[in-house]
Order: sequence, then structure tokens, then C-alpha cells
Amino acid sequence: MPKKWFAVLASLVLIVGLTSAPAEAQSLDQLRASGVVGERFDGYAEALGGASGQARALVSQVNAKRRRLYEQRAAEQRVSTGQVGRVFAQQIMQRAPRGTPFLTESGRWTRK
Repeated sequence: MPKKWFAVLASLVLIVGLTSAPAEAQSLDQLRASGVVGERFDGYAEALGGASGQARALVSQVNAKRRRLYEQRAAEQRVSTGQVGRVFAQQIMQRAPRGTPFLTESGRWTRK
């Protein structure tokens, strides 16, 4: 694994918990477990069909925080934000509750 990727991955383990406040994490986990919100291969959440306005607002807030974090990490590691997002996506899926929809890079939705 290239040195840059190792540094990104190591820092992600510490940072994943910082992507949302505890109350948001609980709500996000509930929405993911119920299949209303999915996670994508690029490290961003997506509100799916049937998502309420509140769920969509939460997804927008979470994605804004993730975007800022990805941009910061990308600048520090001198890699693209897309690369950082993909590494984060792996961590997010590992921690996501069972039943979470996940969009693969090929455009297919699967469930954890």
C-alpha cells in the first residue's frame, strides 16, 4: 500500500467518528438500517425514495461535513478528494448498521 494511502487510512480510523454529532449518527444509523438512506462508493450518503424532508436535510448536513473533511484530508495527503472519499466509504460501510443500502461503483445498490 503506498505511503500516502496508509497515512490516509490511518487518519480515517480516528476521524470517522467526527463526521457527525452523536444525535445525527443515531438518526443516520436508523435511517440507513431502515433503507431510507444509503451510502455510496464515493463516501457520501444518499436519501432514497420515501425519504422525508428531515431525512434529506440530515443527508445534506452529513455530506457537507464529509465534503469538508475529505477536502482537508486530500490537501494534507496530496491526493484527490475522490480518493479520500472512497477510502472513507470503506470505513463507513464497516460501521454502518445491517441493512444499509450501498451503491457500488458500477451503479448497483446492495445491502450490507
